[in-house]
Amino acid sequence: MPDSIVIIPTYNEKENIERMIHKVFSLVHDFHLLIIDDGSPDGTAKIVKTLQRDYPDKLHIIERAGKLGLGTAYITGFKWAIANHYDYIFEMDADFSHNPDDLLRLRQACIEDADAVVGSRYIKGVNVVNWPMSRVLMSYFASVYVRFITGIDTQDSTAGFMCYKRKVLETIQLDKIKFVGYAFQIEMKFTTIKHGFKLKEIPIIFTDRTAGTSKMSKGIFKEAVFGVLQMKFNSIFRKYPEG
Repeated sequence: MPDSIVIIPTYNEKENIERMIHKVFSLVHDFHLLIIDDGSPDGTAKIVKTLQRDYPDKLHIIERAGKLGLGTAYITGFKWAIANHYDYIFEMDADFSHNPDDLLRLRQACIEDADAVVGSRYIKGVNVVNWPMSRVLMSYFASVYVRFITGIDTQDSTAGFMCYKRKVLETIQLDKIKFVGYAFQIEMKFTTIKHGFKLKEIPIIFTDRTAGTSKMSKGIFKEAVFGVLQMKFNSIFRKYPEG
C-alpha cells in the first residue's frame, strides 16, 4: 500500500487537471491522488474519470454538488485519506502554482523531523512569481498579521501546499475546523501547533496560474482578517490534547 496521497480540490480546472495528474504520477515516489471536485461545469470531473482508466488504483475522485468551499473539500479529503490509512497526506492546488516536484521535498522533511510541513513562500524572502505587487503585499502582510494575533511563528500561514502525517489529522478534531476559505489554512496550522505538533516550513517558489481562473475574492480575505481574531479568542477557552 503506497503511503502518500495528494488531495487536490477542483472547480473549473479543465485546463490544468490532466497535466497535473500525469505529472504527479511521473514522480519517482508512488503518490496517489484524490480529486475533490465541486460540481465543475467545465467538465473537470469527466476528465478525471476518463483518466481513472489509465490509473485505476491510484487516481480517486469525490464529486460534490456545487461550490462548498476549500476548507470542507480538504476536510472531506482528510477523512477519506485517514480511512484509507495513508501515512502522508498532502494539500496542493491544481493550477501548477505549486510545483509537483516539491512534493518529494515536503515528504522528506516530514519523514525527517516534522509532523507537518509547509511549502513556504516567505521563509526565505518573498518567492512569488507572476503575482501583482498588491496581491504579494496582501498575502505577505496577512501572514504578519496572523503571527501578531496568534503568536505562532509561521512565516506563511496562508500557504496551501502542505504535508501532514496521519497522526496530526487523527488528533485534530476535524469537525471543529470552521473556516471554509483561505482562513482554513490558517486555522489548520494554528490548531496543529496548539496540539503540540512540530510544524516546519521549507522554501518553495510559488508561480501564479497561467491557465484557468483564480478563486480569490474579497469575501475570502475578509474571513481571514476577522476569523483570525475569532479563532484566537475561542482558543483561550479550548483544550488541545497533545498528539
